[in-house]
Amino acid sequence: MQHLVMVIEDEEALALMLKYNLEKEGYGVVVESRGNKAIAEIEKHCPSVILLDWMLPEMSGVDICKLIRSKPDIKNIPVIMLTAKGEEEDKIKGLSAGADDYVTKPFSVPELLARVKTQLRRAPEPTGVKELVFEDIRMDLVEKKVFRGENYIHLGPTEFRLLKMLMETPGKVFSREFLLKNVWGDNIYVESRTVDVHIRRLRKSMNEFGPDYIRTVRATGYAIDINPLSEE
Repeated sequence: MQHLVMVIEDEEALALMLKYNLEKEGYGVVVESRGNKAIAEIEKHCPSVILLDWMLPEMSGVDICKLIRSKPDIKNIPVIMLTAKGEEEDKIKGLSAGADDYVTKPFSVPELLARVKTQLRRAPEPTGVKELVFEDIRMDLVEKKVFRGENYIHLGPTEFRLLKMLMETPGKVFSREFLLKNVWGDNIYVESRTVDVHIRRLRKSMNEFGPDYIRTVRATGYAIDINPLSEE
C-alpha cells in the first residue's frame, strides 16, 4: 500500500513538478486542476494528504477546505494549503478554514516533502484500509495485530510500526535514516544502529512460524521481499 497524495493545482508546470517529486519519494499521486471537481475526486480517491492551491478556477481552495471539513467521510484528511498569499491575515484565513498547514509560494521541495511526511504521521489510516498482507503475513490495522498463517505474532509497538512501513511497499529498500524519521519521529534522538536492534527483534518474532522475508542491504537498510537474500 502506498500513501496517496492529491495535488489540487491549476498551474500545470507546478503540478507536474510536485507529482514528479512526490512519486520519487514513493507516494501515489493524483492531480486535479478544477476547483469544482475537487470534492468529487477527493471522495473517489480518499487520499492520505491533500496539497491544495488557494487560487483555483471555479472554486477557491479556502471554500474547498471548508467543504472537506463538513463531510464526515473525508473531514479528517490532512490539508496543506499552497498559496502566493503570505500575509498573516491570509494565513489565519486558510487555517481557520480547516487547513492543517500553510506553505507560501515559492517554496523549496525538500521543505514541502518534510511537511507532507509530518502530516502523514499524524493522519489516520486511509478509509477502507484495514489490513496489509504479504505472503503468509497479515497485519490487522484495526486491532493492531499480526498473524503468520494462523499464528498470532506478538510484537512491540516499535516492531509493529517497522513491519507496517516495510509491508506498505514490498521490495523497496528503506534506509536506516528514513526508518528513524518515520518510525521513531524527528524529535526523538536515537542512533541509527537502534534500527538494527529492532529489526533483529522483529525477525526473531516473525521467523518462528515461517521463512525470513526481511532483506538486509549492506550499508543501506532493509526491505521486505519474497527473495530476501541479505547482504550483511
